[in-house]
Amino acid sequence: MPASSDFLDSNVLCYLFGTDDAKADRAGELLADRPTISVQVLAEICNVASRKTRRSWVEIEEIIGTVSDLCDILPLTLDVQAQARTIAARTGYTIYDAQILAAAGKAGCARLWSEDMHRRHRVEAFGFTVEIRNPFDNSDQG
Repeated sequence: MPASSDFLDSNVLCYLFGTDDAKADRAGELLADRPTISVQVLAEICNVASRKTRRSWVEIEEIIGTVSDLCDILPLTLDVQAQARTIAARTGYTIYDAQILAAAGKAGCARLWSEDMHRRHRVEAFGFTVEIRNPFDNSDQG
């Protein structure tokens, strides 16, 4: 069982190195509770940092190191990927979003904080329930 019942999507963590101070602060608040992420989230952060914000690999290593120190990290396993295919087929989420949902469920997390999935949507599969929340929407707090 993870230290926190929260799982963070990469789009939340990418605000840590962006220009929106309010969203960076909120992402930092979520990190204070030692959330869970997956290796996929780390890969997505690398992609955004290198391609969209043109960070150097030295900077990316620092970002990944910080995030890794503050989160519990799950591997992307064949089992999680198989569950994700089922979730994607049932819900219409992309395979990448479904992998995040499956990893959150595998970790025993009740909440997935994501800015770009259907907020307040509850995904029930494989004996777990994960509710998607938007950390930047005040009505989703708590």
